[in-house]
Amino acid sequence: MKTILIVGFGSIGKRHFKNILNNYKMKIVICTKRKDLGRLIGKNILVVDSISKALIHKPNIALISNETSFHVKTAIRLAKAELDLFVEKPLSSSSNGLKELEKIVNENHLVSLVGCDHRFHPCLKKIKEILDKKKLGRIFSVQVESSSLLPDWHPYEDYRKGYSAKKELGGGIATTMTHELDFFSITKKVSDLDITADDISTMNMIFENGIIGEVHLDFFARPQFKSCKIRGAKGTLYWNTDSNDVKIFYNNQKKWKMVFKPKKFERNQMFVKELDYFLKCVKNKNKTFNDITEGKKTLQVILGAKKSSQFKKMIRLRY
Repeated sequence: MKTILIVGFGSIGKRHFKNILNNYKMKIVICTKRKDLGRLIGKNILVVDSISKALIHKPNIALISNETSFHVKTAIRLAKAELDLFVEKPLSSSSNGLKELEKIVNENHLVSLVGCDHRFHPCLKKIKEILDKKKLGRIFSVQVESSSLLPDWHPYEDYRKGYSAKKELGGGIATTMTHELDFFSITKKVSDLDITADDISTMNMIFENGIIGEVHLDFFARPQFKSCKIRGAKGTLYWNTDSNDVKIFYNNQKKWKMVFKPKKFERNQMFVKELDYFLKCVKNKNKTFNDITEGKKTLQVILGAKKSSQFKKMIRLRY
């Protein structure tokens, strides 16, 4: 029986814990500063307060879901112990330690995945399929919007105490909402939320292939809403979380057509499928599509966006 170590037990750590418990036969070691988890301890569940104590139980896999600013330090420690790594997004809030982490992961031939649950959303998977088949022709532009009110994320918690609200822990809209993120941005705090991190980010980007991208992210809007619009030579594709379907306006037909709507969608499905994908890659020793190296690229975008905002100019990123 495999042993998985969960480092950090906030909302996402708890979600992964429940999904592991409900779908897999694994021993679970939880490493957390929390003192109220004694009720969870059972035959195959342990709770410890340090990584040193956790490693005594010889875990095979680590799921890192502590504060963003501690991700890389934690991952390096566990990679040295030769654990395969699932690191929640974003990989970090700075570039410190990334080269060392990448080197250890590669030298030890470890499987790694940086959290990317949206890649398992049925509508977004369909959009990728449409783009891969070039049904929109040459792509001209992409517009992405993601708006929500931070206190609504976890109504049972004080939003001011979460890492997302604290700049020093790697929080902020740009680092938290990496699903929708790319480069050249204006990021700052504009709302009345009692937080130290930025709560809005508006970004413009130009890809090497000429595609223009626009991203809007914020922490202070109701109702929660996400959307994606892609314009191509043959037509325009649109998706949003309200209708949760994929529509295409084909230029030659001059009308919108719904091309996909999931029969049943429950948000947790994305996290279950993401975890299942990772564990299958671990079992077969396969490289994941969003490993440490790929996660580092996303972080470069985040840091580039912040640098662009600071210096008020376009930042060129090369991988």
